[in-house]
Amino acid sequence: MNDKIMTFGNPILRKRAVKISKVTPEIESLAESMLKTMHRANGLGLAAQQVGRTEAICVIDVPEDAQGIDAPLNAFIKMPMVLLNPEVSEPNLVERSKEGCLSFPNLFVDVNRPHSCTVSYMGLDGKHYKVRVHGFLARAVMHEVDHLGGVLLVDKLSATQKILNRGKLRRIKQDTLEDPEQQ
Repeated sequence: MNDKIMTFGNPILRKRAVKISKVTPEIESLAESMLKTMHRANGLGLAAQQVGRTEAICVIDVPEDAQGIDAPLNAFIKMPMVLLNPEVSEPNLVERSKEGCLSFPNLFVDVNRPHSCTVSYMGLDGKHYKVRVHGFLARAVMHEVDHLGGVLLVDKLSATQKILNRGKLRRIKQDTLEDPEQQ
């Protein structure tokens, strides 16, 4: 598997994920590889498109100390999470907070997201789960689920934020287009 993270400008980031019908050794290997790639990049989440794949899989590993006051609410959720075919529902209490993305190096912007949501998904054990997540973990889940739908961080920016970050976005896109590993 490609362990290079796809960056803004790579068309695969806009592709919608394809549902996974069953857990196979290939899917298990993909999940393991994605976790390694995410950890190597010091990320907290990674979706398949970000490693050049289109399966509906994302991985998330938010340490308890990064979850702040919401850590006790998420305490029953074992990290790292591997979510196959995740779907988000029941968003609650929108809040604005800084967000970054491995596909947008060195770009951190304020984004509105619900403070909590429910995520339904299949685990690597083939079982279906439905959990309520809060705070930073909810933000990470929604961010990765967006990726699986071809929605990027740039799509969450206001017109003003796009203008203010135009230079950074242009540089990231140009670097992507010049990188043969992104093709």
